[in-house]
Amino acid sequence: MSDLPRKAVTRTAKLAALPLGFAGRATWGLGKRIGGKSAEIVGRELQQRTADQLFKVLGELKGGAMKFGQALSVFESALPEEVAGPYRAALTKLQEAAPPMPTSTVHKVLAERLGEEWRELFLEFEEKPSAAASIGQVHRAVWHDGRDVAVKVQYPGAGEALLSDLAQLSRFARLLGPLIPGMDVKPLITELRDRVSEELDYELEARAQREHAAEFADDPDVVVPDVVHQREQVLVTEWMDGTRMADVIADGTEEERDRAGQLLARFLFSGPARTGLLHADPHPGNFRLLPPAGDEGELRLGVLDFGTVDRLPGGLPETIGESLRLTLEGDADAVYELLRTEGFVKESIDLDPDAVLEYLLPIIEPAEAAEFTFTRSWMRTQGARIGDPRSPAHQLGKQLNLPPAYLLIHRVTLSTIGVLCQLNATVRLREELEEWLPGFLPAEEFVYEEAAEAEAEAGA
Repeated sequence: MSDLPRKAVTRTAKLAALPLGFAGRATWGLGKRIGGKSAEIVGRELQQRTADQLFKVLGELKGGAMKFGQALSVFESALPEEVAGPYRAALTKLQEAAPPMPTSTVHKVLAERLGEEWRELFLEFEEKPSAAASIGQVHRAVWHDGRDVAVKVQYPGAGEALLSDLAQLSRFARLLGPLIPGMDVKPLITELRDRVSEELDYELEARAQREHAAEFADDPDVVVPDVVHQREQVLVTEWMDGTRMADVIADGTEEERDRAGQLLARFLFSGPARTGLLHADPHPGNFRLLPPAGDEGELRLGVLDFGTVDRLPGGLPETIGESLRLTLEGDADAVYELLRTEGFVKESIDLDPDAVLEYLLPIIEPAEAAEFTFTRSWMRTQGARIGDPRSPAHQLGKQLNLPPAYLLIHRVTLSTIGVLCQLNATVRLREELEEWLPGFLPAEEFVYEEAAEAEAEAGA
């Protein structure tokens, strides 16, 4: 495997091959059908070839191409089941596997960033990477004090590659749209591009991870490995074993799926409340299911990769909880007024409040019941309802606006729901919302609960 392809012309040519390849295979498929092969068999072959090329191109390029593939991976549950299989396998591979950097390149980066005597910092260092992702790869090692560590090494030229890829993918957005029917991929690409500088800054990542590790240090449910050392494009953290979330999705028991889903929802809503930060890269490659801490405990959630976070000093905006509560209460006028005040409905647009309520209710169904089972079929139904240009929901949705402050929160929430649907998890979502989401409970009820908790703590 060669180094990360850094020449813009090389990367552009490879990315351009994706939509051209889709078109070429469609022509090939038509020829096969004319030749007598059934449409179903040809369709399966077409999807498999497309999925194989998708993984090959996005994985080899790493950078923004692979980052885009990882972001898409959580939305495979929106694909019709008959076409999801090949894409599911290809996109899942992108979460943690890509062709690695040459060993000589890894050594060069470590020597430049940690010093020529970098090997003295480690008792052991595994040359073969344990994971290769969009802008860096991870090597398992033993730190000089005996701790098992993960050494994250950034690819040389990763920043240039990220920006180049995402610029090119924006040009092809319309042609890439069929990968996820009903989803507009251009805003996703734009949002990923806006986060490039943060993703590349390992010092920022180390700071965010340290804050999470400190806050969750004694948590019985969520584990965040602490930072051991950081120097420019090298980040050393505590090693974390456990079952990969992708393996739980593929082969986990019902108990494991439900527990993973519950803890994923808990981390999504509790993280901002506890740290003022939102982990903004919730694809399965960044999570592990860990054994209980003791004989009496339950399975725990391990969280990795804090390269992309949203800074929310006051936690998630109260508007989200308040609008959810008002929608569940069926107060169409109040919901509409709140959405208009916050900029979700522009001043130049007039909508029917009852139609807006009807649009929102199916989406927030998981927050209504005591527990809800997230399924791919539910995700597909929502995708079809909102994504079908002929549906009233699609027409109304086109008139709504997403204020910039909510862009990342929106993507993280959708991505998390995508993973919950992949897990087929039964989750007590309302319980997490009541506990962690500002505005979801009426003010007086929230004050009462806080007072009751304070009283219980004082009694203890």
